[in-house]
Amino acid sequence: MINEAMFREYDIRGLAETELSDPVVERIAMGAAAVYVREGKKEIAVGMDGRPSSPRIKELFSRTLARYGLDVIDLGLVPTPVAYFAAFRRRLGGAVIITASHNPSAYNGFKVMLGTAALYGDQVKEIYRLAVHGPFPAEAQGSVRPEDMLPEYLDYIQRNITLKRKLRVVVDGGNGTGGLTAPELYRRLGAEVIPLYCDVDGRFPNHHPDPTVAENLRDMIDAVRAHGADLGIGLDGDADRIGVVDNLGRILWGDQLLILFARDILKDHPGATIISEVKASEVLFAEIKRHGGKPLMWKAGHSLIKKKLFEVNALAAGEVSGHVFFNDKWFGFDDAVYAGARLLEILAAGKASLAELFDTIPRVFNTPEIRVDCGDQVKFRVVETVRDHFRAIRPVIDIDGARITFPHGWALVRASNTQPSLVLRFEADSEQELGRIRQEVNAVIRRTQAELGD
Repeated sequence: MINEAMFREYDIRGLAETELSDPVVERIAMGAAAVYVREGKKEIAVGMDGRPSSPRIKELFSRTLARYGLDVIDLGLVPTPVAYFAAFRRRLGGAVIITASHNPSAYNGFKVMLGTAALYGDQVKEIYRLAVHGPFPAEAQGSVRPEDMLPEYLDYIQRNITLKRKLRVVVDGGNGTGGLTAPELYRRLGAEVIPLYCDVDGRFPNHHPDPTVAENLRDMIDAVRAHGADLGIGLDGDADRIGVVDNLGRILWGDQLLILFARDILKDHPGATIISEVKASEVLFAEIKRHGGKPLMWKAGHSLIKKKLFEVNALAAGEVSGHVFFNDKWFGFDDAVYAGARLLEILAAGKASLAELFDTIPRVFNTPEIRVDCGDQVKFRVVETVRDHFRAIRPVIDIDGARITFPHGWALVRASNTQPSLVLRFEADSEQELGRIRQEVNAVIRRTQAELGD
């Protein structure tokens, strides 16, 4: 029995020893093979994170792909972006990374690429349908061969990043796979690296590997202060999301980081398009415009952002969650280690500290992402009703839920793509306005949920 709930908007995730038993892994691999063969693909890269269950799953998945005539490049233990890098550099038919990202160690899963595009939405659901029902292609002779892509990956970035002065950086790998690449890369670039939890241990013994949770950055903040470091760079479990703290130990969230990256890119590429999501601060979009760029607000979700970036040929994109995408001197996919290298390059090019750069970002008052329980059967109807209520009285952006514009701020109400919940975020130019906007929007949400019986 395959649990359909594992097949989420952007990837596949479940409990490794129960939901991802060998028979289930084999069927998922058969479903993926059916897609690859149908699309005429031949070479597929397969890599894994450091979870105890990953070697078992990778070996079985790879063997199953080969059974259907596919040639598997076994990348071994790598960060997710190294698998992406392999797909782009070698023009492969696709890539699969065995990972559950920042989920607890008992989980595992799959991020799947077709060519250089990440599968999402109905494409992920199709793998479920094929895994359960078929049809499957005829069996044929494929192969599995190991290849170490880490040297090529590190060499490529080293050739394209230059640090003009020496920096001291704390790197918190969170015991994820970014520990394999970040410390070595930053040392090669000339930085002094203070590693923290950079040994790969998929049990995550020190803290949960999610750099968007302030509590998980506490040790890195302490280390930055203790060592007088210029900054701290934290990575999630598979190294595609970044968390940053400045030299004073203050956290820069993903949309704030994107402001710094956008300013730097727009110096050389005036008029370039920069993308972010509906959850991002209004300050980001205003700063992109102020520095001569074209801001584009788009739907939340790293796969959706990546697709849009290539559609409009944007030079960079980012999410509040720390996914950062460079289509300038890079391949357009999200890579926290590469994003960290770009940040080091910006810092080393000038005399200002990261704290001083941070202080140039206009200050507003906002909330983190807030989740409110709301059943899957009604969550989209709740958002539609809230949207229609406010549309009658205020401007509303509806590309992904409802982003409601108030005179002194904004509110976002959208349905989660992955959980039975609503996702909310609020921003205003004062604490008082922030509280007022929250109160007004929450009242409408509660009333709507009551009317719809949630």
